[in-house]
Amino acid sequence: MEPDITTVPIMAALDTVRDEGYDIDVVELAEPELAIEGLAEGDYAISAEATSPALIAAQQGAPIRIIADVVGNQWAVYGDETVSACDDLAGAPVGIFSEGAVATAMVKSWVSDECSNGDPEYLVIGGSDVRAQALVSGEITATALEIADVVTLEQTTDATFNRVVDFAEYLTDVHPQTVYANADFLSDNAEAAQTFVDALVEEHEKINADPAHLVSLVEEHLGESPDETLTAIADSYVDAGLFDAAALTEENMQTTIDFFVEAGIIDEMDAADAADFSFLR
Repeated sequence: MEPDITTVPIMAALDTVRDEGYDIDVVELAEPELAIEGLAEGDYAISAEATSPALIAAQQGAPIRIIADVVGNQWAVYGDETVSACDDLAGAPVGIFSEGAVATAMVKSWVSDECSNGDPEYLVIGGSDVRAQALVSGEITATALEIADVVTLEQTTDATFNRVVDFAEYLTDVHPQTVYANADFLSDNAEAAQTFVDALVEEHEKINADPAHLVSLVEEHLGESPDETLTAIADSYVDAGLFDAAALTEENMQTTIDFFVEAGIIDEMDAADAADFSFLR
């Protein structure tokens, strides 16, 4: 997994598992596909990345099962002062990370449903932070951004944006980022897997009880010094209710799968073939 503010609770949970006597190595990988390959081959036990690569692999027969949530849908489309609705984006430059990114699929789903004046002009720009700066500088009219990038801009610049659509509300029950594991590991090490999931649920509960706990985890695991921006980001995540590792159900997992089917990323499949809900007690 790639460490960031959404994965530090996982790192804290792994520390708890270590305290229970398990030997754990954390491997940082830049691409979800590398984690998927390693999981399928049994090189890794657990990963926490974008949901769609896990679904693709499971559909192709890889022994991978989704077992918990990393973070809720933290994406929203933000535009400059000219944008208040989807139709304002017809022909306008809209930044995306890549054609295959989950956020891009969400944007295009929304555009297909809500825009009647024509599609935007999609520009591949890169990471959320880069697209945020492109929006500030006027290079693009709108883009999908994560909460952390928006709060950072609000705290560090005079820029103001219009939130055009919040995908947590528009695409209810779509879970873009989940925890998944090698199915053989789950079968052979059920107690260790349960210890990890329980610890992650507990870390999320601590964060929701006090956002300062998330700030302390970022300081401990990412080496960042606490400041007003980090505090504001933590508060925003908690206010949005995004940390709930036990939020996955068969129903919302099926909704997530159906979204990726409609986006043309996977074929139809049942949630029971992609996820193991037995650890979410």
